[in-house]
Amino acid sequence: MEFSSKLLENAVNEMSQLPGIGKRTALRLVLHLLKQPEQHTSLLAESLQKMRKEVNFCKNCHNISDTQLCEICANPNRNETIVCVVEDIRDVMAIENTSQFKGHYHVLGGKISPMDGVGPGELTINSLVEKVKEGTIEELIFALSSTMEGDTTNFYIFKQIEAYTIITTTIARGISVGDELEYADEVTLGRSILHRVPFENSLKN
Repeated sequence: MEFSSKLLENAVNEMSQLPGIGKRTALRLVLHLLKQPEQHTSLLAESLQKMRKEVNFCKNCHNISDTQLCEICANPNRNETIVCVVEDIRDVMAIENTSQFKGHYHVLGGKISPMDGVGPGELTINSLVEKVKEGTIEELIFALSSTMEGDTTNFYIFKQIEAYTIITTTIARGISVGDELEYADEVTLGRSILHRVPFENSLKN
């Protein structure tokens, strides 16, 4: 792809680093920004810089937040004895959109994947185990994607906490095996949350 401007080329190269954005799509986006009033581009740049510098992670669940405690953890109407374990913020948003879950979350920040160099130490598993040790959690819901990495992560956490008195469940497999949670439709995801099953049962399948 030939560029008439080095500035344009640099902008396209940076834009194409985003997931799912190829060079042609990046070029279309950059040219669109060039057609907009300069103020619009400045506001976009400022909002991205401000987010990058000032965004926090909830000290309780590791969800992205503007404050030390996210709105979910700070809500007194949420049931803090039920904790839903998810991979990242996109899964929190997907489950919240179903309006079926009224407990708290724990965001792992990924899944165990040796092929990608992601081990338990790279995730927030230790802080989850510490929560269980405190004895305030009655039920832990495993809501990771039904992939090999998701199942491996579920099993690893289960082995870390099986000595403690706690109910462990996993979302019902209305989510197709191999599917990512964020792409599930809200009805299927909502039913999976409502009809969760004991995690031990999933080990027998």
